[in-house]
Amino acid sequence: MRDATQALIVIDIQNDFCPGGTLAVSDGDAIIPGVNALLADFPVRVFTQDWHPAGHSSFASSHDGLDPFQEAEMPYGPQVLWPDHCVQGSRGAAFHDDLQTDSADLMIRKGFRPHIDSYSAFFENDRTTPTGLEGYLRNRGVAALTLVGLATDFCVAYSAIDGARLGFDVIVRTDLCRAIDLGGSLAAARADMGAAGVVLV
Repeated sequence: MRDATQALIVIDIQNDFCPGGTLAVSDGDAIIPGVNALLADFPVRVFTQDWHPAGHSSFASSHDGLDPFQEAEMPYGPQVLWPDHCVQGSRGAAFHDDLQTDSADLMIRKGFRPHIDSYSAFFENDRTTPTGLEGYLRNRGVAALTLVGLATDFCVAYSAIDGARLGFDVIVRTDLCRAIDLGGSLAAARADMGAAGVVLV
């Protein structure tokens, strides 16, 4: 067991992001055994969950004439439009059955506000509206984070960069993540994480 300052952050290992889901990440379920094996090593374990209302503004189906993976301009900046996914209460929004969630100390649901998406475990996509995770980690005395999950180039990267920006030491286990890689987004995310001081291992 690592010391009490260490937390494992498990990002969005949900059915819709795994093979067969509406926004499936290639090989997304392959990381689950490794993630499960890590859980016992960490005294603090946080799971995040995309949790969108039907008709969310980030869904392409909410924008006439626009298709999934195109961009739309939102009040907070450009937003990739996604296939409908992780709709609240749906099978797609549930954690993958093989993921051992019983050990979670905290589960953070994000993206539940209809008009703003939320990639990061710390902030919504306006980069200012907090999820409450920072305060929880501070109160637990956490100083260092290890991130795993889906997808490397979106929710994992945003969470890692925000964690580093907030002063946490952040490691991303790239072997326990998988990427969408939309138009070079993986290479860009890796560069941005490196520039923020995130350690990729």
